[in-house]
Amino acid sequence: MRTAIRIQNLKCSGCAATIRSKISTFSTINTIEINIETSEVSFDYTATKDIALVKSKLTQLGYPPVGLDNSLRTKATSFISCAIGKTI
Repeated sequence: MRTAIRIQNLKCSGCAATIRSKISTFSTINTIEINIETSEVSFDYTATKDIALVKSKLTQLGYPPVGLDNSLRTKATSFISCAIGKTI
C-alpha cells in the first residue's frame, strides 16, 4: 500500500536526505519519495501501524505532519536534521 504525508519544516535536499535515511531503516517501509515543493513524504508500507511509526519518526526529526504542533523546539530540531542531511 502507498500513502503520502504532508509535513512541516521541509526546506531543502538536506532535510530530504535525513528523512530518507531515517525512514529507510524501517524494514516495512519502501519506495520513499520526498517532494520538497509540496512538503510531502510518500512511501509504500505493509501495515497501517507503519504510518504511525513514520509519523512518529518524522516528528522526532523535527518534521511533524501538518496539523500537529510545530513548536520552536521542533523547528530547531529540523534545522539540526537538515544540517546532518547535508553531510550524508
